[in-house]
Formats: sequence, structure tokens, C-alpha cells
Amino acid sequence: MSSVVAVGLLGRRLGAGLLGRCPWPAVSCSGVCSALRRLSLNNTPSTPPKRPLNAYLRYVMEQQQVLFKQSSDLKMVEKTKWIAQAWRQLTPDQKQPYEIAANYARLKYKEELATFRGKLTPAQLDSLKEERRQKLAKRRTIRKKRKLTILGKPKRPRTAFNIFMAENFDEAKGETSQAKLKNLQGEWQQLSDTQKQMYRQLAEDDKIRYQNEIKSWEEQMIETGHADVIRVKQKRRAQRLLRTKAKPNETVVKTTPTAAKSSKPTATTSTAKNKQKSEE
Repeated sequence: MSSVVAVGLLGRRLGAGLLGRCPWPAVSCSGVCSALRRLSLNNTPSTPPKRPLNAYLRYVMEQQQVLFKQSSDLKMVEKTKWIAQAWRQLTPDQKQPYEIAANYARLKYKEELATFRGKLTPAQLDSLKEERRQKLAKRRTIRKKRKLTILGKPKRPRTAFNIFMAENFDEAKGETSQAKLKNLQGEWQQLSDTQKQMYRQLAEDDKIRYQNEIKSWEEQMIETGHADVIRVKQKRRAQRLLRTKAKPNETVVKTTPTAAKSSKPTATTSTAKNKQKSEE
């Protein structure tokens, strides 16, 4: 707080000097003070230090520059595959320089992070934790969407307006996509119920298509061990199916000890045998 006050007083003095002696247009004191305050705040760390690259990513960055000079026509996907294959073929001794550099950068990052957190207030620490939580949640969402795409999840059903927009988007008026969308919304509202009925029927057919496809897809996901990607309602059904599959095994385990017990001779049978021997 004292540094901000000192900067403010300095700004007032500089502002007064500028107003009295400077040949340029008059500058207000508040503008000078705010500019100096921004400069002073920029000296304090506002963002945490970036995480260092691991050994593999350091190798990737190095090889990308080499490949860019040697063969700039290669696509990024081809470069990535080539670099990954080359990294797997390296010996431990060849990987060691990258691992040493990565370990050194990791230690330096930990020191910088501790210094950065030591300068923060409790409120700023809470804000930093919340920001990190949001980033992790966003990453999880992206990974889940990517996983669903790889597993071939069926596309959700389209609405009547979406079908209408897909058919007429190229011919719609407007230079930008937003302008075309706005014009199509106006055209959709001007359609009669009879004209909209065709698109509503197509949307209903697409809904039935989605229900059939998602049902078979979720059954396939349950069988292949990907029950975490199915809907919440279907997860309960998957759990019931897993319980029913596990029950026959439990019954077999339970019946085997009872059968073993029945094979053992009881006390009554042993006494009867002894009596029979004594009579003989």
C-alpha cells in the first residue's frame, strides 16, 4: 500500500512538472498516476511460472527445427510420427542429456513457484486454485469429448430448425455466418405450420435414429469396459448387468463348501458304525 501511495505522489509531482514546463499537450495528473501505477504493478508477478518441458518434448522441439530446415514440405502429423519413432529408437545414454535438462528445469520451476506463492495474499492463492480447478475441468471435458469421438458415439438428433438451416445455409443472404444465421431465423419464423411440418417430421425421424444408435452403442461400451462414457441413467442398468453376471460365480463358490461338508461323516453315523461292530 505504501508503494502505491509513493507512486501516486510521484505521479502528482511529475504531472505538475509536465503541466508547467512540457511543450506537449497538457497531460492530466490522474493519467500519469494511473500509468505509473500500472508500471509498478507490472513488476510484481501476475501469473505463475510456466511448467517446464519434459525430456521427450525437449527432443520434439529440437527435432522440429531440424526437420523444418531439411524438409519443410512435411506435414505436422508426419513430423510428429517421425520424431516419436526416432525417440523410441534412442538409447538411454542418448536420452540422458534431455532428461538432465528436464530435471534441472523442474527444480528451477519448483523454486520459482514457491517464490511466486510466497508473494501472494490468501485471497490471491484462493483465486489461483480456482483458476487451476477450472483449467483441469476444461481439460477433462476436452479429453472426454475426444474419447467419445474416438469411440464413435452417435451424433445427437437435429432439431427442425437445424435441418432447415443446413439445407438453406449456403443460399442464405449475408456475408458472414452470423448474418446468414440471423436471416435464416427470420425466414424460419415466417414459415407456416404446414411448411414447418416437413422439417419437424425429419427431426422426429432423426430422434428415433439417435435412440436406436445410442442404445446399441451404450451396450457395446458396457461389454468393452467403457461404462464411464455412457449416460447416467444407463450406468445404473450397466451396474445391474454386472451384478447379474457376477451372481452365478458367487453361487458356485457357495455350493462347493456345502458339498464338501456333506461328504464329511457326521457324529451319528460314526456311533452307528461302532454299535454295529460291537454286536458282530
